[in-house]
Amino acid sequence: MDTPDVLAWRDGQIEALDQTALPHQVRVVRITTVDQLIDAITTLAVRGAPVLGAAGALGVALAVRQGDREGWDRSRLEAEVKRIADARPTAVNLRREVQAVAARIPQGRDAVEAAALAVTEFATAVSLRISRRGADWLRQACGDGRQGDGRLRVHTHCNTGRLACLGWGTALGVIRALHEDGALSHVIVDETRPLLQGARLTCWELGQLGIEHRLAVDGAAPFLISRGMVDAVVVGADRIAANGDVANKIGTYSLALAARQAGVPFLVAAPESTIDPATPDGAAIPLEQRPDEEVAVPAAPAGTRAINLAFDITPAELVSAVVTEDRVILPGQWA
Repeated sequence: MDTPDVLAWRDGQIEALDQTALPHQVRVVRITTVDQLIDAITTLAVRGAPVLGAAGALGVALAVRQGDREGWDRSRLEAEVKRIADARPTAVNLRREVQAVAARIPQGRDAVEAAALAVTEFATAVSLRISRRGADWLRQACGDGRQGDGRLRVHTHCNTGRLACLGWGTALGVIRALHEDGALSHVIVDETRPLLQGARLTCWELGQLGIEHRLAVDGAAPFLISRGMVDAVVVGADRIAANGDVANKIGTYSLALAARQAGVPFLVAAPESTIDPATPDGAAIPLEQRPDEEVAVPAAPAGTRAINLAFDITPAELVSAVVTEDRVILPGQWA
């Protein structure tokens, strides 16, 4: 089935595939104002660290156009751009790309739009390099796999394919590369909160690609790994601290612990832009708290409060390797 672009800039507006509607409906939203963009980001209609970076970049271009229409002064424009950068605090790509494109504002609207489009093109290009590098590393690390046939059983979390990253993706791109090499048996996909992004989005993408997969509840994942059902765990990242600690979707830490206990590789696939030298370690990464209603309704009694963290931190010592478009970073290689 043909699907629209995940994110596009057309006629001075942002077009985005609404990821809250998938897999049951393919719906495109047209975003013409900063308020609409921030709503799309916070409701997870637009999501995934690289896509957030691209959306933030395009958001600056959108803000400039809206400011021209509505007669904003410089301070109002700066405030609106800051609102975009602050829309989700954990993923570093959003703030980084907003700031990079905002620096072009003094050069005029055309310069801003050119810089924003360059961000989206670069995000698409690097995902294929991450995918290939990660697949090659996994084949070397796992050999013929525990089944002995050279086809790996891979466990993944959240959604890290083209919906999140443009192009091939990061962790899901690695899986896709293994599949194309004939080196993939099947994928175990966690449901993944918030909003069951693994169940709704990753299973949909894998189905589109014809890749065999099984869905597991998050709580079962460590046990499945302990039972020898997995050759490797591959996840993405929303921010990687200077010491190698990894912020990723809630539930990642338990996978890393299980992988260490079971003696299987735990690979993080992410673009270089996700590495944040300004953040010394995981303790310094802000963790987004999602609304109570996402987990309390409809199962819990009315008024139940929730601890609904969107992300957790995996210590660097639990990560077998981080693969980016440029390199493989092994334990002990962080500053």
